[in-house]
Amino acid sequence: MHLLVSRRVNAERLAVFGWSRAILLQLAHPLVAAGVAEHSSFRRGGVAAVARLHHTIRAMLALTFGDPAARQAAIERIRAIHRRVHGRLPSAAGIFAAGAPYSAEDPALVLWVHATLLESIPLVYELTVAPLTPEERDRYCDEAAEIAVALGARPDAVPRAWSANAEYLTFTYASGAVAVSPQARELAATVLAPPLAWAAGPLASMNRVVTLGLLPPPIREQYGWTWDARDEARLTGTLRRLRALRRVLPRRAAWWPEARRIV
Repeated sequence: MHLLVSRRVNAERLAVFGWSRAILLQLAHPLVAAGVAEHSSFRRGGVAAVARLHHTIRAMLALTFGDPAARQAAIERIRAIHRRVHGRLPSAAGIFAAGAPYSAEDPALVLWVHATLLESIPLVYELTVAPLTPEERDRYCDEAAEIAVALGARPDAVPRAWSANAEYLTFTYASGAVAVSPQARELAATVLAPPLAWAAGPLASMNRVVTLGLLPPPIREQYGWTWDARDEARLTGTLRRLRALRRVLPRRAAWWPEARRIV
């Protein structure tokens, strides 16, 4: 049975190691950080954090592996949340002045969130599971485009090839639209040290190393994190252990149950 590249990649539980990188890139956009800071349960501890992670995973699985009805229901839930997220930037950041309006329905912000995931998830997949060919990377982008459009991105702006996404990211960084704000730095602490992280054991520290190590250096520096040769060695060792773990894991443990059901 032919399996869509997006399904093969998103089937892997290890792909979640790319989520924190994507989230920190998303928060590096001041308008995204403001929306998250002022309209989400991101900084709440305990049960709220666990519930948020659960809902995020369920949405991803529905969008990737659900039938048309399940995918549409997930899209409608996300868009309903987006309709409630709007306001004004509390202080100047990057090219944005204090008071600049933001909305989670803004096609430009939807595109930014999409592009960070489009880069981060395959990146981690290739480092921990298996390489992708250039054609497979392009197919991943093309297969994911439909969801971005359904969530409000402009169809003509959504990258449908790996090189197009890279060009978009490069352009956005150069534009000055990505600048880590105080709100982003505060939220980042929750990303790297979420409530109840102790329950995840060594996986939490591994996630921190992978997240920081794979961030673009300029963004990592804007957040205020340093990175040296010892950190790089720790990243190399962590990725090596994750690859070794994946080689011995049976599919029933390595893949999400929703993915196993369609193969």
